[in-house]
Amino acid sequence: MAAKNKSNKIEINRIYDAPVKAVWEAWTDPKQVAQWWGPRGFTITTHAKDLKPGGFWSYTMHGPDGVDYPNRTIYFEVEKYSRLVYDHGGSEDRPPLFRVDVRFTEIKGKTKMEMTMTLATPEIAEETRKFIKKAGGDSTWDRLAEYLTKESSNREEFVINRTFDAPLEVMYEMWTNPKHFSQWLAPTGFTMSFKRADIKPGGSSSYVMTDGGSVKMYGGAKYLEVSKPHRIVYTQQFYDENENVSRHPMAPTWPETMLTTVTLAEEGPNRTRVTVAWEPYEKVSPEELATFIKAKAGMAQGWTGSFDKLEEYLLQ
Repeated sequence: MAAKNKSNKIEINRIYDAPVKAVWEAWTDPKQVAQWWGPRGFTITTHAKDLKPGGFWSYTMHGPDGVDYPNRTIYFEVEKYSRLVYDHGGSEDRPPLFRVDVRFTEIKGKTKMEMTMTLATPEIAEETRKFIKKAGGDSTWDRLAEYLTKESSNREEFVINRTFDAPLEVMYEMWTNPKHFSQWLAPTGFTMSFKRADIKPGGSSSYVMTDGGSVKMYGGAKYLEVSKPHRIVYTQQFYDENENVSRHPMAPTWPETMLTTVTLAEEGPNRTRVTVAWEPYEKVSPEELATFIKAKAGMAQGWTGSFDKLEEYLLQ
């Protein structure tokens, strides 16, 4: 296999289920951007914003550990509902980290966001990729998806993305073949085995996850949609060992039924982006919904661990 050409650019593409106007305003209105900007656990305070060429956005990011990160964004191009070009990561006493060019295109009521971050050298770009991954920076764009869903339909959901170095067909197989699925989905420190699996529309599965000791978690899925090679939709529930619907063994107020939507998108001949959307399904009590919302950081950690295992499994 030929080696990848090193680039000083980092590209991020997303499709949001919202019109361009809504996505643009979520980006540019300080009140809205405060609801989602930054990795999970971060909040921001805007001090001033002048959205025009030559203008700036001055804000402070507040980390979950109490550390503040002052930022000053300088705008070079502002094309309403279409494009933003700006320098990111600078402040009064430090130069910007990189130039950002982000474009918004409406496609059948949805918005395609194409972002390019340009750094000084390929080496700096690679280090920045590693830093963003470690800091959970990509969750910013997942939080935007969650915010747009909440605004448009008043639904709470959890979203996470990861791009893998694998062809689309291979990634589809990772999600639909029990032999592969069981090797990486379980939380870190757990293994998974299927008691039965019929992964097709109308089919169902039953499985057990264990830490190798005294902890065993039983569960099952019912498949609502399996559309090769782009989309899998299923519900999940915890079971007891006899496949009776049960509750999360360590979180009794966790929603009884969850809806998982997996979207696979080709990002090149051998690269596939996986988007997982997770939300409570059907009857949900206020207490269960509050538990779900509060647990988003833990969900991100859990899915990140599973995705790390998937990356390792793909290398085998």
